[in-house]
Amino acid sequence: MHVHAAPAGPGAHRTQSVLRFSLVATLAYVGLTLVAGLRAHSLALLSEAGHNASDFLALLLSFAAVYFQSRPADHSRTFGYQRAGVLAAFVNAATLIVISIWIAAEAIHRISAPVVVQPKLMMIVAAAGVVMNGVIATLLWGVARDVNMRSAFIHMAGDTLSTAAVIAGGAGILFTGQYWIDPVLSLAIAALILYTSFDIVRETLNILLEGTPRGVSLTEIRSDMSAVEGVMNVHDLHVWSLGSHSHALACHVTIDDIPPSESACILLKLQHVLREHFHIIHTTIQFEHADCCEELEGCVVPIEEMAGHPTHGHHHGHVH
Repeated sequence: MHVHAAPAGPGAHRTQSVLRFSLVATLAYVGLTLVAGLRAHSLALLSEAGHNASDFLALLLSFAAVYFQSRPADHSRTFGYQRAGVLAAFVNAATLIVISIWIAAEAIHRISAPVVVQPKLMMIVAAAGVVMNGVIATLLWGVARDVNMRSAFIHMAGDTLSTAAVIAGGAGILFTGQYWIDPVLSLAIAALILYTSFDIVRETLNILLEGTPRGVSLTEIRSDMSAVEGVMNVHDLHVWSLGSHSHALACHVTIDDIPPSESACILLKLQHVLREHFHIIHTTIQFEHADCCEELEGCVVPIEEMAGHPTHGHHHGHVH
């Protein structure tokens, strides 16, 4: 067995530097909003602390993904460490669901029994958050060359808007004296955390259970593979995710009884279709000869093997 490590180029080092700065800045802001929220008695600021804690975890997962992607697979982890980030995301999202439920319960209680808050402190801290989130979003936009980093950018850009909403809430309290604005804002932020967390839980569970990746159509894959010249049938088709953005495929392909040199050409064409049309790089394709196989429960099995006489009519194609 041989494994491949993805060398970290200048782009990867720059991405890691941006993420490192973003992590430090976000963690500092979480601490600031937590202390300010307690001093101002503002549930909205405490909710922002929880929201930005989710940002910190999201950025940490992106940083871990960039780091682990450069680590090679080995004999004990033949697919490398791609699932580590997925497992961490599942645990983090589950924790955030609990936090958002607590925020919502506390907000409902405060609507019926409003607490006096300090709107000016709310606005000052939220303004600092808008600047910080805006700077981080701008830096992430500069390195957003893959789906992982683009998702991190969208996350931070959305948080810039939600933090701006806290400023508007503080201004509303300052000019109207209506303290119910604070818990209502908290409910909105809790709903945002809950929505994002449920989406992460659903996606990570699908990956951990090796379900078909979101946005991938087995029908389209089978159709495009069957359109390759020389392919008679595609069956026993499986597609699953190795990590957040890395998919793998295994299937059986029926072809005529042809020389290995010709079947190798078919294999290259199939790999090209999967790579260019569906961005699937890791494939395991098993060829089966049409004249020595028959269909049995969705899988082609050699007639001689069914009769107790194993054959060697299968060719395997692998690409990593």
